[in-house]
Amino acid sequence: MTKKLTALLAVLAATVLAGWGAGVAVAAPAKIFLGGGSGILVLKGGNSAAACTLTTIGRSKTGKLIGITAGHCGNPGQKVYSETFQDRGQAGTITYSASDLDMAIIEMDASRVVPLRTVRGVTIRSVDTRPIGFPTIACKEGRTTGNTCGIAWFSDGDVHLSQLCVIEGDSGSPVVVGDRLVGMVNAYYFLGCFGPETGTNIKPILDRVASLPDYKGYRVA
Repeated sequence: MTKKLTALLAVLAATVLAGWGAGVAVAAPAKIFLGGGSGILVLKGGNSAAACTLTTIGRSKTGKLIGITAGHCGNPGQKVYSETFQDRGQAGTITYSASDLDMAIIEMDASRVVPLRTVRGVTIRSVDTRPIGFPTIACKEGRTTGNTCGIAWFSDGDVHLSQLCVIEGDSGSPVVVGDRLVGMVNAYYFLGCFGPETGTNIKPILDRVASLPDYKGYRVA
């Protein structure tokens, strides 16, 4: 989904002058709060960005703060901003994207970003790598359609089908059962919010993250 930027462009154009003499205090950067279900903007160039949703955020054993979202939301090197706190500056940069799983990794600026476990209607306390299927009720939190729930129809281990209401901008939304993260939203078939929704299960995503040296040992915040 492409979205015109407002406050973000002002931030990018701003020049901050500091250090003009002894005793000048420089304010600490304002904090950016992000968690699974937060809206994000991936800068595409010019005055447009892709609007998507963060799946989850956490840390690797090396101490890197990273987020996960849908792969079609952006490519390595593209800058990421919080949709809610876009006037507080860049939150991170996409460092990895995989089309086979439709997942991407965002390396966050740990000096600015504060990870959240709860975003509106979803709390993520743990991960459940078991495939979801009938008659499990799953829920998601998306930047476009918010918190919705529906029956999980089927999973082959890597992807799932469910009756979750999703439309453009919900890509990357965390799919949860209770407070357990089980997958992400990637797309819908036929008609938005009538679906069905399809997404990637969390196990293959975490397996891919673990295969990357900089991000081994990832744990949700």
